[in-house]
Amino acid sequence: MMCSSINKLVLAFALIISTVAGAFAQEHTLDGQETHEEQKKGFNVGEMITHHISDDRGWEFAHGVTLPLPIILYSADRGLEVFSSSRLNHGAIYNGYKSEHGHIHRVTEAGEPVEGVHVRDFSITKNVAALMLSAVILLVVFTSIAGAYGKNKGKAPKGLQSFLEPIVVFVRDEIAKPNLGPKYEKYLPYLLTLFFFILVNNLLGLLPGGANLTGNIAVTLVLAVITFLVTNLSGNKHYWLHLVKPTGVPVALLPIMIPVEIVGLIMKPLSLMIRLFANITAGHIIILSLLSLIFIAGQAGAGTGWGVSAIVVPFTLFMNLIELLVAFLQAFIFTLLTSMYIGSAIEEHHEADHGIGYEGPGEEIG
Repeated sequence: MMCSSINKLVLAFALIISTVAGAFAQEHTLDGQETHEEQKKGFNVGEMITHHISDDRGWEFAHGVTLPLPIILYSADRGLEVFSSSRLNHGAIYNGYKSEHGHIHRVTEAGEPVEGVHVRDFSITKNVAALMLSAVILLVVFTSIAGAYGKNKGKAPKGLQSFLEPIVVFVRDEIAKPNLGPKYEKYLPYLLTLFFFILVNNLLGLLPGGANLTGNIAVTLVLAVITFLVTNLSGNKHYWLHLVKPTGVPVALLPIMIPVEIVGLIMKPLSLMIRLFANITAGHIIILSLLSLIFIAGQAGAGTGWGVSAIVVPFTLFMNLIELLVAFLQAFIFTLLTSMYIGSAIEEHHEADHGIGYEGPGEEIG
């Protein structure tokens, strides 16, 4: 059993290596044309890492294996237009459109930009496709689990239901209840959605060819803004009074303390956004950097490349296991801090003064 598991793990890692090796096999210019100068230089590590962690108009699973995604454009003179992203590959012009540095412009037949034409881009990119995929996974999984609770009410959970129930109970008992108090039930659905959304996308990002969704700062910004809105729209009188008139602060110091409190209000979602983005992106960069050492060494000779790979491969495998831990840890931290921020906004004055939380008995799910 153990040997079978190890063999599967080695095979999975070999697939990762072959995927990256294929991506390194050729170097291309921005318009897709390979030059003799680039052949001499070898591959560009920074460009390779940026390509793998950034968003794209096609979903590349391996070198030469790319799923084209739909380009959706709207302009006042032409209306809505939909076509495949493969039409704009390698700087090609299609139907008067050209993609340059990630932006689509209306151009002439000679490739010159057309002035005065504003094109709205609603295209499905790799990150958007990954977002839709994770949403479908969450809906299917939790809809089936909700149905299982309805059918097996009062019975022991089975299958996927028994696997996810301890995680749901953990979020409820260790995150929601201690930080939100008696009102935890109102915010528990949001916290569970937040936790599983981040967790699923963190795990999907570790798969070969996976999208770096939670490593996209636009995504973490939206999550942080939602938490900011939920926190401040739920704030009670004591929360807002503490913002404009902190308890125990002399009136003379209010001109200093009020701006400090307002900055603190903004820094909370900012810290959520940067923490998740930085940790997930850094993990991908570290793994890709380690793998690139094999090919850098390989330029000095095949023997050197194989020698370096004997050291780099086990260490990269270890880093993948660390990233698996980070995937769970970052989902937990984001959800925990969110519950703490909401809890500070809804707690009553006497609870804030005496540190009163919710310590009621645990109850069964379903």
